[in-house]
Amino acid sequence: MKLLSEILGIKYPIIQGGMAQIATGRFAAAVSNAGALGVIGTGGFSPEDLRRHIREARELTDKPFGVNILLLHPEARELAEIAARERVSAVTTGAGDPGGFIPMWKDAGILVLPVVAAAALARRVERGGADAVIAEGTESGGHVGETATMALVPSVAAAVDIPVIAAGGIASGAQLLAALALGAVGAQIGTLFLVSEECPIHENYKKALVEARDGGTTVTGRGAGVPVRVLKNRMARDYIKLEKDGAEREELERLTLGSLRRAVRDGDTNGGSLMAGQVAGQLTGVRPAAQLLDALMREYDAARRRVSEISEAMPV
Repeated sequence: MKLLSEILGIKYPIIQGGMAQIATGRFAAAVSNAGALGVIGTGGFSPEDLRRHIREARELTDKPFGVNILLLHPEARELAEIAARERVSAVTTGAGDPGGFIPMWKDAGILVLPVVAAAALARRVERGGADAVIAEGTESGGHVGETATMALVPSVAAAVDIPVIAAGGIASGAQLLAALALGAVGAQIGTLFLVSEECPIHENYKKALVEARDGGTTVTGRGAGVPVRVLKNRMARDYIKLEKDGAEREELERLTLGSLRRAVRDGDTNGGSLMAGQVAGQLTGVRPAAQLLDALMREYDAARRRVSEISEAMPV
């Protein structure tokens, strides 16, 4: 099976996560220029916003880039139609089954890569015509499922015949190598790109990520059925306490209303929602996206050589 880089026509087998209010056209273009597949996130965007960001990306890169469609978005259909009309290279989707949009995207020559958190959904989208699936484990930042990447990726790979892309818990070359060993053809990465120089989040957000330690994230919203992984801060602690105290959903929603924007735009590291994956504790500093990717691939080569040496010493 081909590596993701061959499938997409890019340098590295890496997709950038379509992070809401973060993954702009300018950011996606920078990631694509660095060798991965940049992705524009539509969370918080209007259809006109998406059209503008796609055209901005086209002005800044001649490399492939994609769009992420959050299927729960109130204007998901119009966003999906814009992606088709603009003929972006790929569409990733989240929060549901994109089956109703897949024929339209395929007719436009777009690769369709739905995010799945279970083998059952992977099989369904494969029947619907998806070109590959992104198996996203609970280690990832933002909205999460329950199954860890190490268990999810081989389960999904065994369930479908289309390529599987691993997501969640990948910020080093060794983790990328592990994902490939589990049956993936590449990886979707979000948290690592948050500390790229090109990422448009507030510097306070980046500083909090770099200072995060092992175990520095938590999941809010499990009780309400909307689990979201974030860095631990006052907002997260208050939310979890309210959940434990049996707060109504409306009260919880009031606490988080606008919290992502406060983190991304205002740099509010106390009351903002600092979405991040469990790999946040591995981040060491802010660097250009190209340097982050080059370092990751050097780590990959070193890990591959180490595993090869160990394999030679293993009894058959």
